[in-house]
Amino acid sequence: MSSRRSKFEIYIDILGLIKNGTVLPTRIMYSANLSWKPLRQILKNLVKQDLIEEEAFDEGDKRTKKIYRITEKGDNVLRYFNRAKDLMEIEAPQQYARMR
Repeated sequence: MSSRRSKFEIYIDILGLIKNGTVLPTRIMYSANLSWKPLRQILKNLVKQDLIEEEAFDEGDKRTKKIYRITEKGDNVLRYFNRAKDLMEIEAPQQYARMR
């Protein structure tokens, strides 16, 4: 049984994807395992909080695509979260470990 990700975990996952080079919205959507509407709202919120930047990208066809880049603030948030996660040792309580 898999546990659901919190909204915070989804935001951190998306920041990590963008930092690691997944910059197209469709690729972010598939990599983060999200549907289009929630992803669009999350990307808007991340831009609004200045954690990512939205850039127009013209591939030469008739459509102009958007790509996303992590900002310095977004990079700092991601590093801070990863450091905090590394410091925490998460273990299942004994009663749950026996149930597996």
